[in-house]
Amino acid sequence: MPPPRRNHSRLRPLCPLFYPWDMQRRTAEWIKDRLVEALGSPRRPQESPLETLVTTILSQNTTDVNRDRAVSSLLGRFGSLENVARADESDIAAAIRVAGLQSQKARTIRDVLQRIHGTAGSLDLSFLERMSPEEAFAWLRASRGIGTKTAAIVLLFSFGRAFFPVDTHIGRVLRRLGLIPAAGDAFRQANEALPHDAELLLDLHLLLIDLGRSLCHPRRPACSSCPILTRCEHGRTVTVEA
Repeated sequence: MPPPRRNHSRLRPLCPLFYPWDMQRRTAEWIKDRLVEALGSPRRPQESPLETLVTTILSQNTTDVNRDRAVSSLLGRFGSLENVARADESDIAAAIRVAGLQSQKARTIRDVLQRIHGTAGSLDLSFLERMSPEEAFAWLRASRGIGTKTAAIVLLFSFGRAFFPVDTHIGRVLRRLGLIPAAGDAFRQANEALPHDAELLLDLHLLLIDLGRSLCHPRRPACSSCPILTRCEHGRTVTVEA
């Protein structure tokens, strides 16, 4: 008999999962293996939890290039995140203007840095390790401007917690694959449809973003070149019609 499923009430509603537990894992591992063969092994960012948090906030609705420019400008202007936490929002916004939505992001960054300091006595997120996954996720989400993707990235990348972050690229790819429905909460649906394995989820997250950027475009996806075409409902329909 298969082992019992854990109860992840933060994400899983009282309804059957999309696939049996063994099919979930086999499907996810097959996708990962095919993408590694085609795209190479994903490169995992080497950042502290705090750096991951700030970088992810700056990445919202902008390109990786502009995100990195904003990070460099922010640290170049203030020298450290400790100084950022004490700075005026207008000065932070000026430093990160290249990333867009600078006023909103400046407020979010300063608020969450101050909240972390108020909780831990310093700018140190390690207290999240002592929380349950549900508590840590809720703590991050309680910060103004921190959404499910940002919270999930911090917990998955920095603490090895099995949350699957979903951005525009990943949501599009998963829907085309038929792993999640065409409408609804993509974050909740993806976390129901994929196995509860942090290492696998981290690799899948990075690989599916690469696939979405390189082949699975919003318009005119390069389906004939896709390494996982045989498992893709959308791709099979497109190639048959062509």
